[in-house]
Amino acid sequence: MIHFLAFSTLLAATAAWFDWRTGRIPNQLTLVGLALAVVGHFVRGATSGGLAAGVEQAAFALGGALACAIVPLYMHRRGALGGGDVKLFAALGAALHPLAGLEAETYAFVAAALIAPAQLAWEGKLLRTLANTLALVLNPLRARSHQAAVPGEMVTWFRLGPAVFLGTAATFVVHVFSVRSLP
Repeated sequence: MIHFLAFSTLLAATAAWFDWRTGRIPNQLTLVGLALAVVGHFVRGATSGGLAAGVEQAAFALGGALACAIVPLYMHRRGALGGGDVKLFAALGAALHPLAGLEAETYAFVAAALIAPAQLAWEGKLLRTLANTLALVLNPLRARSHQAAVPGEMVTWFRLGPAVFLGTAATFVVHVFSVRSLP
C-alpha cells in the first residue's frame, strides 16, 4: 500500500502546484491518475492472488473513486468547488481505496478550514466574507423579499489543491509512520 500512498502524495503535490500557479487542475493529470490507480490495483491484486483478486482490487479502487467524489461533486454542483478538485478527489479515492481516500479527503477539508481564514485575513477580506456568510446563513429565516444577496464580485474563490496535498501528505505520514497498517 505504501506505493499507492506515495503515488497519491505525488499526484496531489502536482495538482497543488498546478492549482496554485494557474487556478486549474488539468484533466490529463486527474484522469490519468484515476486510470493508473485502477490498473495498478488490478495488477497488484492479480499478481498476488489471481485474476479474481485483481478484479476485486480494481472494484475497490472504483468504489474509492465514487466514495471520494460524492461530497465534492455535490459541492461542485452548488458552485462551491471546482471540477478539477472533484476529479482529484476521485483519483485519490481510487489510489487509496475508500477508507484511506475518505481519510485524506477529511484531512484536506480540515486543512482548507484552517488555511482559508488565514488567507482571507491576509488579503483583508475576512470580515467581509464572514458578514456575507452570516447573511446567507440567515436567509432561510427571512421572508423571501428580505433575503440578502451577495454580489458576484464579493464572492471569494479558494484554491483547494494545496489543502488536498496537505491532507494527502497527512494520510501518508499517518499510515507510514503509525503502528497500524493498511491491507
